[in-house]
Parts: sequence; structure tokens; C-alpha cells
Amino acid sequence: MKRIEAPNHIRFLTFSCYQQLPLFNNDRIKDAFVDHLHNTRIKTNFHLIAWAIMPEHVHLLIWPDVQSAPVSKVVWHLKREFAKRVIARWNELDAPILSKIRTTKGKFRFWQHGGGYDRNIISHHELEEKLHYIHQNPVKRGLAPTQTDWPWSSASWYAGCREHTIPIDPPTKPKSRNERPHPTAPNTASRGTQSPNLPLWVPVLAAQPRSAANDKSPQSGCP
Repeated sequence: MKRIEAPNHIRFLTFSCYQQLPLFNNDRIKDAFVDHLHNTRIKTNFHLIAWAIMPEHVHLLIWPDVQSAPVSKVVWHLKREFAKRVIARWNELDAPILSKIRTTKGKFRFWQHGGGYDRNIISHHELEEKLHYIHQNPVKRGLAPTQTDWPWSSASWYAGCREHTIPIDPPTKPKSRNERPHPTAPNTASRGTQSPNLPLWVPVLAAQPRSAANDKSPQSGCP
């Protein structure tokens, strides 16, 4: 897959588990990936705008620092390091899932081979569309009644529930490490507090998300 590493583009990324297997069914594995996502953001200095973990794939909206860590490097750190940890643990446990993720060459794979889906976002309208798509995906799949009822996405953060979740960055180009270090711990600000760094359209979008039923009803508050 050819990536367009433009410095002023937000990127919508999707990468899937091996053979579309639901390898994220276990909540502890989802939680582990949340921690890994936070640590990788610090390591590779990208802005995290939205995310969601589904049973068999992950969605991300990021603004990478393409000079120091292009998307190819971000994805490499996200996928390779996490897969090694999970597969090592499954080997310790002699987990039954190992027989399903063994390739014809005898190797184990957590992720589907290839670069996944990578789209450059260059318009305000498309950014809003992808934000809604990411947060609505668990609802559409029947995994949660509302966006904020799915703990493994950024929907709760956009709804004002900021405790025990990954802080979301403003949809702007990342500054260099010398100009702005990333947070080293999740945001523990009071629920309902809006970051002053976000543009005005973000809280409006968050306060009026669309439901799966009729696409008009507001979502619930913090779970």
C-alpha cells in the first residue's frame, strides 16, 4: 500500500486482526492496547484525535509528525510491539487461539498482513464524518447501546467524561518535541470540562452525536 505522507493531513487508519479473527474479544487485551496506544503516542509524537477498538480491528484518527515519525513508523510501533507481547503471553498459557493464528510457515500473526487502510483527511466535513463513523461503529455492530457505553473508544472523552481515558489532542499539526511534550499520564480532569485548546466545532459535535436508531437522538452521558 502506498502512503501519502503529507505533513498537513490527518490520517484515518484501520488495521485488522489476522484473518479478521476477533482477537480483541478479551477485555484485558483491549485494555492492554489502550495503554500501548498511549505509550506509542508519546514515543512517536503524533496527535491522537479519535480511536476505537473493535473485536477484530482498530480505528484511529491521528495527525502524525511525519518528519520524525511518519505513519509507517507509527503503525510499525503500534502493531509489532503489541503483537509480540500478546503472542508471547499466549505461548506462556498455551492458549487455544494459537492454532488459529499460525501461518502456513509456522509463524504466529496477530495482525493481518499488509499496511491496512490509510486515508488522508483534508476537509472539515470528512473529519466530522470519520469521527462519527469511529464512535458509532460499536453501536452499529450491537456491542453497546450508545457511543459512550463502549469503553474502548474516544467517544466518552468527546462527551466530557475525561477520567480514566486517553486524553485527546486538538486536530492540529503536532509541534516538535522541544516545543510541546506529550502528556505522560491520562487526563484526570473533572468530567464535563472542555479543553480550551479545542476548536469550537469539536464540543458541538460531541454534544450532539447521532444514534444508530434514527441518527437524531442524543447519546447518553457518562456511563
